[in-house]
Amino acid sequence: MKPLVYISLLFFSLLSLPALAQEQQVVVSYTLADRDRAIITDAKVSALETKMDVKFESQQRQLDDIKILFYWGFGILISLFIFMLGYMIWDRRTAMKPALEQASKAMENNRTFLSMLREYSKKHPDLAEMMRTHGML
Repeated sequence: MKPLVYISLLFFSLLSLPALAQEQQVVVSYTLADRDRAIITDAKVSALETKMDVKFESQQRQLDDIKILFYWGFGILISLFIFMLGYMIWDRRTAMKPALEQASKAMENNRTFLSMLREYSKKHPDLAEMMRTHGML
């Protein structure tokens, strides 16, 4: 008999559990107006996302244009620097040529003047003595 009582008590307690669970649930009132507002809000959010995507795409295009402008600008500046360096090297060679010609001409004049003095010192011993003291003979 005891097992039958225990089984019946268990059975009735299991039958009363759904009733207790329903009492603990909070009833949320959700009307058609709420549904319509949720649909309108969803539409507004999707429209806003579309607008933001368009804005981001236009900003990305602007950044790409600026990047291309910087590439061109730096390319032109580097090309100008390289051209200027080449021009400076070429101009230095061109400017040095007359100076080198003048220096070689001065060295030739110096040699002829020194040989002339040596010949003149053969007839004048005082000049020969002066040239020996300075190491020209």
